[in-house]
Amino acid sequence: MVMYIHLGGEKIIRSAELVAIFDISIEKSSKISKQFVSHAMQEKNVEFIGEEEAKSIVVTKSTVYYSPISSSTLKKRANVFFANA
Repeated sequence: MVMYIHLGGEKIIRSAELVAIFDISIEKSSKISKQFVSHAMQEKNVEFIGEEEAKSIVVTKSTVYYSPISSSTLKKRANVFFANA
């Protein structure tokens, strides 16, 4: 069964594509995460969802998303999907 996770706005991903969900604060506190996002931007694999300020970073197999939904809310959504898988 294919499950999906709503990341905000009109963006929905397949749960199988999900790699990680981080709070936006990791961008400031972790040198490695800064390098990772910087590389993704160079490769044009970053997508900003909606007009609101980003609260979380969602990493998938192909894209890094900046989501206006908190990481805790997204993690709850993901856990519901994985618990039912």
